[in-house]
Amino acid sequence: MTDSAKPTLMVVDGHSLAYRAFFALPVENFTTKDNQHTNAIYGFLSMLVNLIKAERPTHMAIAFDTSRHSFRTDEYPEYKATRSETPSEFKGQIPLLHDCLAAMSIPVLTKEGIEADDILATLSVQGSAQGYDVLLVSGDRDTIQLVNDEVTLLYPSVQGVSQLKRYDPVAVQERYGVRPEQYPDIAALVGETSDNLPGVPKVGEKTAVKWLTQFGSLDELLERAEEIKGVVGGNLREHMDDVRRNRKLNRLLIDVELPVGPADLAVAPIDAQAVRDIFARLEFRTLLPRVFEAVGATDEPVHDEPAVQVPVPVESAPAEFAAWLPAQTGELGLTLVTAGGRVTRIGVAGETELREGDWSDEMADALRAWLESDAGKVLNDAKKQVKALLRERIRLGGLRYDTLLAGWLMRPSFPDKTLAHLVDRYLGEKLPEADPSQLVPETDGATPAQEAWFTLRAAVALREAMPESVTAVLTDIELPALLVLADMEAAGVAVSHDVLSTFSGELLTRTDGLAAEAFALVGREFNLGSPKQLQEVLFEDLQLPKTRKTKTGYSTDAAVLADLQESHPHPFLALLLQHREATKLRQIIESLDSAIGKNGAIPDDHRIHTTYVQTGSQTGRLSSTDPNLQNIPVRTEESRRIRSAFEVGEGYETLLTADYSQIEMRIMAHLSGDAGLIEAFNSGEDLHRFVGARVFGVEPEEVTSAMRTKVKAMSYGLVYGLSAFGLSKQLRIEQAEAKKLMLEYFARFGAVRDYLRASVLQAKEDGYTETIFGRRRPFPDLSSPNRVLRENAERAALNAPIQGSAADIMKIALNRIHADLRKGGLGSRVLLQIHDELVVEIAPGEWDRVEQIVRTQMAGAADLSVPLDVQVGAGRDWNEAAH
Repeated sequence: MTDSAKPTLMVVDGHSLAYRAFFALPVENFTTKDNQHTNAIYGFLSMLVNLIKAERPTHMAIAFDTSRHSFRTDEYPEYKATRSETPSEFKGQIPLLHDCLAAMSIPVLTKEGIEADDILATLSVQGSAQGYDVLLVSGDRDTIQLVNDEVTLLYPSVQGVSQLKRYDPVAVQERYGVRPEQYPDIAALVGETSDNLPGVPKVGEKTAVKWLTQFGSLDELLERAEEIKGVVGGNLREHMDDVRRNRKLNRLLIDVELPVGPADLAVAPIDAQAVRDIFARLEFRTLLPRVFEAVGATDEPVHDEPAVQVPVPVESAPAEFAAWLPAQTGELGLTLVTAGGRVTRIGVAGETELREGDWSDEMADALRAWLESDAGKVLNDAKKQVKALLRERIRLGGLRYDTLLAGWLMRPSFPDKTLAHLVDRYLGEKLPEADPSQLVPETDGATPAQEAWFTLRAAVALREAMPESVTAVLTDIELPALLVLADMEAAGVAVSHDVLSTFSGELLTRTDGLAAEAFALVGREFNLGSPKQLQEVLFEDLQLPKTRKTKTGYSTDAAVLADLQESHPHPFLALLLQHREATKLRQIIESLDSAIGKNGAIPDDHRIHTTYVQTGSQTGRLSSTDPNLQNIPVRTEESRRIRSAFEVGEGYETLLTADYSQIEMRIMAHLSGDAGLIEAFNSGEDLHRFVGARVFGVEPEEVTSAMRTKVKAMSYGLVYGLSAFGLSKQLRIEQAEAKKLMLEYFARFGAVRDYLRASVLQAKEDGYTETIFGRRRPFPDLSSPNRVLRENAERAALNAPIQGSAADIMKIALNRIHADLRKGGLGSRVLLQIHDELVVEIAPGEWDRVEQIVRTQMAGAADLSVPLDVQVGAGRDWNEAAH
């Protein structure tokens, strides 16, 4: 067999490389929405993908340590004893990495009491004996001893796992001056600090190489140790037992009994859907296509030809289209192609017949009656299509199903983003798609009518799979909300460029002034936005205590610096934090200002038209984008000035704001049935003063502001699974005091504790949590053997029913208010829904009727054991209307 025809076996030391990847990538940049750290996984997989592309192994495995215990620690308990505790951020990543490798069909090998290096050694000997070229990938220098003509070592450079040094026998000789099999002799003499193996004092690598060259072997050197003169000779003779122990421990096993051999490790096709699922869970968006490219797979699963051939649509003129529609029975699939917010083409599909055509004024007139009728229609990602019709002055009626919304409700943690993914998951078929990377695609994608046909069929499959309670959430809450949100986005909200510009100018003057003061304190100018330069100023020039260690030095993020200012106040820190706050406000202002007059039906209408994302959260809460209106701060008087730019529009009288008071705590009282909390809300007393009186054993009027703050943090923290440690950090009190506070709280409000415990136990049994209205959120990690994943899931499961119920209540109120305004023929309209607040634009003379509608529908959106308290305000701008 020629070398080029030999198979290549690649074996990777998984733990070693994952640990290096952890320190190579900043942990703060790789965290999922569920607070799972992923930097080690991402770095390892990035390296692995590059290796697969470059080396094209025919056989592959990843070896991992099972623990720090091994036969070596049995023989020498101090072995690796000085290694620091594994960082908490690293814990939990290895099991997830195993899940990724399983999806990629790459075998993972472990053996109790045996280190990963011993697995590498055994497979390298077996592989070379069986005719393989062997590639070992490890960050442990002990593996150098395995290098020979058939075995090459790829070793990480100082730059991390992204660059690997290739060691063959020549490279080892050039680097260390000895043959590969002699490298452990050097390590035995010099010692291995990382393994806690002390060597011979004052003997370094050069001395060890000189001795081995002179005597030929370690055994011969020790046999003739008397010939070594001077202090080092004496040290050698004194530490010969250490040298022999070191050599015994660093000798890798080559006969480990493994369940597989090289021939069993042939590269297998990846499980494409499993890879997509785990990468979605880990939020690895850019890494996914790299994996598919590296293994030569397609990012879409390959299916057999569908049992039902895709019908060919009939291109129809407006009159023909309009004549065909009344003859159709049952629901129809509908797809509207849009560009620049306008409809350009329409496709409609029944079970077997498909029609489509270009959009025009004539087509709009011909199909208006059907589009506005209550005839059942099924769409995918309907909102942008509904908005495009609104620009044609057509209000879509008969919306029965949105497959994208349905898919999100079924899998809120990992929703399918496209119709193609839904078709794959629920129909087991491939949606025809043109290759976006080709200027002239070789294959055509699905036409609008064909997309409508797939949408209609996917809806059937989704309905069969969807639990009844979730179907009710889709039908009664989400679909009506979709139509309301389309109206809100189309209306937009009036925003004053002048107000924003003036405030931005003031902030610019302030940041310049703060920077000048900061430079004067330090004695030189530098970039306040540069973490590297800030580190020099903070920790070298000003000699402030060093903060949390990061890859690039020490942390300079806002939270860390706020803690530093608390513990070690300094004028420079005060200026820096003020500068950051002002800069952040300016950035928000700029994003808002640039959005004025964009995305609306009328160009330059002086209104901001945000886009609400229904599928952007796992609990049902709305988010907004382009621009994001939910990140406008309200905690300080200055930040609230941004809201003063949101004004009542021309032709309207005032703005009305309405929000729920303490809605999550009211839901907590209802779900837990806690008599104390229910009494507090039903009595109309201040909740936190009422709770504080019972926790601290004083009369309500004796509850101080400090007591109230502690109880408020406790009450809301419980909803999010706050620990005593977290509460102590938040309130800046001792952990013992925080624990005592929690115990006293639960002693008075035991039903809250019982409910929280029971809700997690129920979720573990069911596999999901459920809101008051039946919205479900699956939690597969509640039964995970990975403690970090399991505890993250438990904390999220505490909050999901409460936050999800709050989201449902707000949407129900929004839907009913919108319906009442339309039914009453009122000109007033809802403009914004931000967190638990609504902003309504009031037409002249309609305040009393609108206020009554808002109060009634918000207070009556749910039947709880405590009242839903609604606070209402009025003003010419959003800030003035605050209450």
